[in-house]
Amino acid sequence: MPHVTRVESSRWLNRLSRHANPGRVVNVCFFIVLLFSTLLTWREVAVLEDAYISSQRNTLENVAHELNNQLQVNIDRLTFYRNGMQAALKTPLAFEVLRNADVDFERLRTQHQWSISLNNQRTLPVFGVSDAFVNETTMLSRENALLSNELTATLEVGYLLRLSTTLKRTTQQMLYVSRAGFFISSNPLANNNDVVEQYYALVTSPWFADQSQENNPSRDIRWLSWMADTPNGEMRRVAVSLPLDYQHYWHGVLAIEFSLPQMKELLMLAKQGEAEGEYRLYDRKMNLIATSLDAGTTPAPLSEPEKAQLAQAFEKGTRGDLRFTTRYVNWEKLRNYDGVLLRIHHLDEGVRGDFGTISIALGMLWLLFTSMLILSWVVIRRMVRNMSTLQGSLQWQAWHDGLTRLYNRSTLFDLADKAAKHSEAQGLPVSVIQLDLDHFKSINDRFGHQTGDRVLSHVAGMIGAQIRQEDLAGRVGGEEFCIVLPGATREEACAMAERIRARINSREILIGKSATLRISASLGVSSSDEKGLYGIEYLQSIADGRLYLAKQKGRNQVCCQDDESQ
Repeated sequence: MPHVTRVESSRWLNRLSRHANPGRVVNVCFFIVLLFSTLLTWREVAVLEDAYISSQRNTLENVAHELNNQLQVNIDRLTFYRNGMQAALKTPLAFEVLRNADVDFERLRTQHQWSISLNNQRTLPVFGVSDAFVNETTMLSRENALLSNELTATLEVGYLLRLSTTLKRTTQQMLYVSRAGFFISSNPLANNNDVVEQYYALVTSPWFADQSQENNPSRDIRWLSWMADTPNGEMRRVAVSLPLDYQHYWHGVLAIEFSLPQMKELLMLAKQGEAEGEYRLYDRKMNLIATSLDAGTTPAPLSEPEKAQLAQAFEKGTRGDLRFTTRYVNWEKLRNYDGVLLRIHHLDEGVRGDFGTISIALGMLWLLFTSMLILSWVVIRRMVRNMSTLQGSLQWQAWHDGLTRLYNRSTLFDLADKAAKHSEAQGLPVSVIQLDLDHFKSINDRFGHQTGDRVLSHVAGMIGAQIRQEDLAGRVGGEEFCIVLPGATREEACAMAERIRARINSREILIGKSATLRISASLGVSSSDEKGLYGIEYLQSIADGRLYLAKQKGRNQVCCQDDESQ
């Protein structure tokens, strides 16, 4: 265990010495100073940012609260009308005029379209379609034991709607649409001859079908926005609806329809007193419903990635904030609307505000300090660069053989000794290959030392191409090379030695304009898994002895064991 600790300590010391150069020290010092100056500046900016975010959230929360109150009024109206109609279904008023209305219905119900109005004109007219029209659609039905009560209840609601319209308490269209083929509307029909078309449009509206017992089993309030056909083309509309049920029977739907200008009016009423920022109301499908921008001003659309980020944020909570390129967005889900309210604060608005002015001043101070620091770093860095380059060059020359670019003898054995100790600590073998070129002296004598140097460089390249990344290779003599293989068994080392021998002998070297030379090498292999000894000098001497044995056997071969073991 102590031996393993010494090996690990040596590895860490070598790594530290490799990285601790003057240029790196200069960079680290510069980085530390820059980091602390940036952190101090960023801390002040973060405090300002927290105050800014808190201010934006509070502002949005106030507007959302006011808008929720505006929407709650309409929800309360629907709930009030539903409670009144349910009471009328149970106990209708015993007025003669209402009984006459029931008689009129029985007389008119087979007509293509009809209307019933009370004589005193204090209630809104009820418009209806024929029995035949109702029977054509499975969603509609007049098979209702309380049909007469429903008609009189509708007339009672018409009285309340006429009263609220007279007092100008509402500008939205209030509707009751019955599944029994009649409806009432706070807005008069443009043409009384279009009753069938109007009723068909109402019962095919998304908010009507959405209130079926299958689609809304909880029988609660539903908000919906959709594209509706209007005389001016398709326009988006918004509706809040509530089903009318009594004794587990679905009679119809109470609804309030809003145009987009009306939704904008509600938003502007809620925004009163808040001058900064743009407010936008979106439905749950991220369709824009209303914006606080002036009429005629087109809001900058949200991109698809921005919408995707917002959609992900909506799933995680009821409020939050996001930063985009030039916009800061606060959002809050509305309690009384199936959608979300956004407050968009643009970069130029933030810059003009108090938070922006202080942040810019801090940024300028940080920029001035950083500029001076960078100038100092450039000067010092330039001074040490030449020293580092020179040191690196000298170090490389001290470790490597200049001709073959492999490790020299002293470096190879130093690194090999450390690798062997590490392999021993890990319980892994280590192997050594000793290589010597055949008839190398004759090559120098016949073709000159330049050709010999070319051969040595060529062989070094062959060795480097065959060994693994963790292997060590070096030139240990004139034409001798040594390769250390950490973690390799003798069989693996022998296989690699054979590949190196075959690679060297398979290539011809160009030594002149038309002359080539084929060389060969003899190799000896030893391994620690033979006798359990890890000394590099011992393994190298064994491999060297087997190398000469390979030469005695005829050269250009690999010898992996002694004569006695064959």
